[in-house]
Amino acid sequence: MKKIFVLTGETSGDKLASKVIAQLKNSRSDIEYLSVGGEHLKALGIKSLYDLKEVTYLGFTKVLLNVFKIKSKINETVKEIIKFKPDILFSVDSPDFTLRVAKEVKKKDPNIKAIHFVAPQVWVWREHRVKQLKIFLDHVLLLFPFEKKYFDKEDIQSTFTGHPLLEEQSKSKVDISQIIRDNKKIFSIYPGSRLSEINVLIPILFKFIKKMNKKYKDLFFVFHSTAEHVHLIQNLLLKEGFKNCGAISDEKIKSHILKSSMFAVAKSGTISLEICNSKIPSIIIYKMGMINFFIVKMLVKVKFANIINIAANEEIIPELLQSNCNPINIYNTVDKLLSDKNSMEKQVNKSQKIISNFKTEKSSKIASSIIESYF
Repeated sequence: MKKIFVLTGETSGDKLASKVIAQLKNSRSDIEYLSVGGEHLKALGIKSLYDLKEVTYLGFTKVLLNVFKIKSKINETVKEIIKFKPDILFSVDSPDFTLRVAKEVKKKDPNIKAIHFVAPQVWVWREHRVKQLKIFLDHVLLLFPFEKKYFDKEDIQSTFTGHPLLEEQSKSKVDISQIIRDNKKIFSIYPGSRLSEINVLIPILFKFIKKMNKKYKDLFFVFHSTAEHVHLIQNLLLKEGFKNCGAISDEKIKSHILKSSMFAVAKSGTISLEICNSKIPSIIIYKMGMINFFIVKMLVKVKFANIINIAANEEIIPELLQSNCNPINIYNTVDKLLSDKNSMEKQVNKSQKIISNFKTEKSSKIASSIIESYF
């Protein structure tokens, strides 16, 4: 049996990893897996060393406050990987955790091939990291074509795979009549997958919904969450007394709900690509602590937070960040777009042109074939 250790650090990485591993499982049955993963890898029958939330830290201040805990988790993870003796360490995203682990694993056992998916965003900040990656990574799998030049410059093996979340999904019928009733129009909301994000954004989103309900009587707001946090959001909605809101965590239902939506409000992140891919108009919101925001502002080299806007060098999807991320601004921006079908169509058409550059024939198949080539 061949062995692969799958290393992720948060929900989005777990989801991406599962796409590639599902492809591998389809083509080969002679591979044994172990992971640091979440519900998506678990659904494929892959055991995780511990709960993903033990390593999901958000923001610089949180990292600093938990530095000894993180170091301890890195050491524990390295020890377990070495004990497992994988042929390949497949790390996905969360570079501040996964790449630190990969570096230590390579030091202890240079025979383990290290393949990393989702390159650190060196085009946003800390470009000097590329040189360091050469020491311990055998191959980097890239989501975006413009990243390749950074790795070619340092002679690091890299392959543009495209984004697995933009692949064509198999169409399955899903009954959402029990979730959405009275022929309401669906409005998708993504408050983030981390508890810290949810705690910050939920109060803002609730006030936004109350403002929307004063003008719009035909909307049903669906909060897209994870299995870990869906009950928390459901309880908060119940406590607030909303009659036209619900929360879901099932991936198939979430995908179907999104495709049936007339608009989406989403926390900045990977989900924006899925929203654009479903041709749904949207806005992006995000808020972090002032210290973290100040550090980010000092370090980043790009004008925008959203990958669509970064690639276009234009604000195609409105971004409401920090002080702009408040109920009034969100309401005004959404209300303005909803009353201007032309602007919504323009946003969808422009974003389609951008994401077409992020697509390949079958990104998870390309990624899995690169992994197989290292056996």
